Amino acid sequence: MNGFILGILQQSLIFSIAVMGIYITYKILKFADLSADGSFTLGASVSAILIIKGFNPFISLAFSMLTGALAGIVTGVLNVKFKIQDILSSILVMIGLYSINLRVMGMANLPLFNEKSIFTDRNILLVIFIFASICGIFFTLFYKTKLGYLLKGIGDNENMIISLGINTGSIKIFALSLSNAFIALAGGILAQYQGFSDINMGTGIMIMGLASIIIGFSIFRNINFSNSSILCILGTLVYRACIALSLRAGFNPSDLKLISSIIVIIALSIGNSRGLFQKYALKKENTKYPSKLEEVGSRNA
Repeated sequence: MNGFILGILQQSLIFSIAVMGIYITYKILKFADLSADGSFTLGASVSAILIIKGFNPFISLAFSMLTGALAGIVTGVLNVKFKIQDILSSILVMIGLYSINLRVMGMANLPLFNEKSIFTDRNILLVIFIFASICGIFFTLFYKTKLGYLLKGIGDNENMIISLGINTGSIKIFALSLSNAFIALAGGILAQYQGFSDINMGTGIMIMGLASIIIGFSIFRNINFSNSSILCILGTLVYRACIALSLRAGFNPSDLKLISSIIVIIALSIGNSRGLFQKYALKKENTKYPSKLEEVGSRNA
């Protein structure tokens, strides 16, 4: 049982790094970046092939981030410069990355069982926790910078930022590159964690990220110490726990896509019902004031 919980915690921390990247585009930029699936596999394939060629495992992760950032830049250029819709530009990049990932690995599955990794002779949970913590701290501090506030402003009201004479296109491209760098880093870490890189390992990453974000912000947003990175980690932990418990309950791995969809539906329902309840409470509160005013008026009369 301890191994089961430890596995959930380790995988949740790895995937939470990708969720932070997806948060940048989905929650902040309001950009539907479906290229996350391809970027995740790209990070895994680049890290795996470099390790096989004798590179230091940590340096291979730096190259994973670099290639992921380049993939994000391509998506941003297609959207900003070529005026292709966000969802279409990301789909085009995702499709292209499938062939690129096959080219990088040279095969559909690349094993790493006999190679050194960042976890060799180290505590696995501690290494993953350090990576997740560094990403979380950077994630939190970045949004307190001028560039971070500009990025939030573009997501909330791009026209206002444009009226200030700021080039929003370059900021969008930077945000997409940063997002995909996070996602590719998570892919590289996961490849070293599980001992192989597979062409299909990134499938469903976007859905997983959306589910984790929705769960985190629907269930945990009222806790006192909450910030975006912590909510991403907590949401990912709940999501991965649900998936692991489903497999432990006897569901087939082929059912995971359906289970993921159900989790997203439940999370969205919780978030929407909470929003409707708040609107109802506010409306009910507002209806009290006219009656009070009428009561005061009748007394004065």
